[in-house]
Amino acid sequence: MKSTVVRRTALAASAAVLTLLATACGGSSDDDGAAGDAKAGADRSAPADKTDEAAPAGEALTAAELEKVALAQADVKNGEVTTKVPAEDDVAKDQVSADDEACLPLVHAQAAVAQGEPAANVKRSWTGQTETPSEGSGPDGQDMTTIGVDKIMLNLASYEDGGAEKALAELKAAAEKCAGGFTASMGGDELKVAEAATTAAPEGGDEAVAVTLGVDIGKDANGPMKIVVVRKGSTLASFSAVNLSAMMTGADFEVPADVVDAQVAKLG
Repeated sequence: MKSTVVRRTALAASAAVLTLLATACGGSSDDDGAAGDAKAGADRSAPADKTDEAAPAGEALTAAELEKVALAQADVKNGEVTTKVPAEDDVAKDQVSADDEACLPLVHAQAAVAQGEPAANVKRSWTGQTETPSEGSGPDGQDMTTIGVDKIMLNLASYEDGGAEKALAELKAAAEKCAGGFTASMGGDELKVAEAATTAAPEGGDEAVAVTLGVDIGKDANGPMKIVVVRKGSTLASFSAVNLSAMMTGADFEVPADVVDAQVAKLG
């Protein structure tokens, strides 16, 4: 997988952030940008297919209205919210393609591109870190902590005339059809997805879909990228989540539930 794709899909931050992936000395931290427990509780999850119970959509929000309900720094206790997404992370719709057009909704969601034809959409990003005890001790016998960096790209989009329900249905269909994998392109860089699996989606919206993409990272390993899309009325909140360590090792990770919950709660 090319380094430019890693930057866009793993959403790698600066070199200073990447150093947090190494084992560091333990102890308390008062950094405002440090995320606390990013574990998504399974007891707050629901089956991804809630279509039969879905409430009808209302009027499409304008761009100005979306800005008001989009995730802000004050909405999260941990991590850092960026309201102006950097150019290297802001992938345009015409920069995204797939070898199988049926898989395109998955690529759009992963790249934080709005599904279908929205009336308006805005983007946000969130970066945080998790800390877990490490095996062994430091050179002076001190406790050690392993730092993992999480990042979420968020696209908030509003739709008219049932567009939100249609877009979510197409995403679900893409996850089923493309379970065996596909090849995507973003900005001319190739990304090979080896598998796509529908998983448990969060509660709080009218309906939701969650998908894990296994991206070929070489060495017979797949790096997980996670997509969560929640519909509330005529609005879709789409989260593209990665853990930088998981992208290197292929280990599983949990989408930070507090970030998803905070955004969904703002939609009413």
